[in-house]
Amino acid sequence: MARIVAMKDSLEKALKDESKPWAKLFATAEAKTGIDRLYIFLGSMGLLALYLVVGIGQQLLCNIIGFVYPAYCSMKALESPRKEDDTKWLTYWVVFAVFTIIEFFSDYIVCWFPVYWLFKCLLYIWLMAPVEYNGSTVLYHRFIRPKFIKYQPELDNLVSKAREAAVKATSDVLSDFSKKD
Repeated sequence: MARIVAMKDSLEKALKDESKPWAKLFATAEAKTGIDRLYIFLGSMGLLALYLVVGIGQQLLCNIIGFVYPAYCSMKALESPRKEDDTKWLTYWVVFAVFTIIEFFSDYIVCWFPVYWLFKCLLYIWLMAPVEYNGSTVLYHRFIRPKFIKYQPELDNLVSKAREAAVKATSDVLSDFSKKD
């Protein structure tokens, strides 16, 4: 019970934090409706969850959720002098990209898993959660980084060969092009 109270207090604090872009939106909704912003937030999340299960365009909505806020935070991180926020959002985008590639090959699961978009959206929220050990940090350090370190020499060799082939092909095309003139 104490954990639930702590989560509620943390959520209320986040909803009232004026430095966050959503604080003004919830303050306005609370003032206009007379309903506490925590209940507005929870109701909105419930409606969003329901829509992701039975609505139209769930994939688009889910991808917007997984992209818009992280892109905004990434741009802010690029403009800040701190390195930590850059690392946080680069980690998010690496995990996002890996998940996107994996998802491409398993796209057929959507037909068999009716709440897929809801779970994918929850995954995105976990990946971008404003805590020290969010999903992107956990997945990167547990799965992606060890594989990257293991295969980095082979990947570097492959990239080097691809670069050399691209340079050769480009120079051949340019050479052929200049001979025609």
